[in-house]
Amino acid sequence: MPRNSPTATAGPGPGDGAFTATVSAITNAFGDPTRRGIYLFARSAERGVTAAQVAAEFGLHPNVARHHLDRLAAGGYLEVAVERAEGSGAGRPSKHYRAAADVALAEVPVRSDDLVLTLLGRALALLPRAEAEAMAEQVGREYGATMAAGLTGNDLQSGQRSLRSALQAVADALTAHGFAAHTDQRNNQLRIVNNHCPFGDVAIEHPVICAVDRGMVKGMLEALHGGEPTLSLEASLPQGDTFCATAV
Repeated sequence: MPRNSPTATAGPGPGDGAFTATVSAITNAFGDPTRRGIYLFARSAERGVTAAQVAAEFGLHPNVARHHLDRLAAGGYLEVAVERAEGSGAGRPSKHYRAAADVALAEVPVRSDDLVLTLLGRALALLPRAEAEAMAEQVGREYGATMAAGLTGNDLQSGQRSLRSALQAVADALTAHGFAAHTDQRNNQLRIVNNHCPFGDVAIEHPVICAVDRGMVKGMLEALHGGEPTLSLEASLPQGDTFCATAV
């Protein structure tokens, strides 16, 4: 729960049943009391909060704080605006998260994926790291091939797309699965950048799960472009970076 601070003192008015229902729904939907506390913290801040502020308030890694905020935003509990902090001059703008005015509680399902991912992470932790990574990558690879077939049909022809075109299709498919991915080029090398990981803090605690993502990229590229791609990890959320980047 948050420490005592001026921004965390604001609360609901008397008889605010909608507010109580919202807080209960957040706890039930996400199964995470920390996320409930983060919502209350964001709701009490007039200008919203940043991931850095949440991280400092709750003693979290910034990437974990960002994951909680993004999940609350995805559920419709928070709204996101990109702006500069007050008094920061011409500094780099950052995401500010504010409590949404209207929350459609009936539209938010009870989520069990956090529990399943935690179970997966702990199960993989029982295996030797190399074996766990190989298994996770193979699962992702098979799933990626299935995703690619869905994009182009079962009569997919190897090599029918350029590498750049194939990478864009991979990024679009990953985004549809919650990765918020895009392509770019750095040092004359194409890469895929993921700005959000649907595995969240479970991947940070168990980085071996990242091999699933790598396998998905390989499986899709093999089907869309042909040949076995060589991938190299340039940035990773579990390593403390603000995004994940895989060069091809």
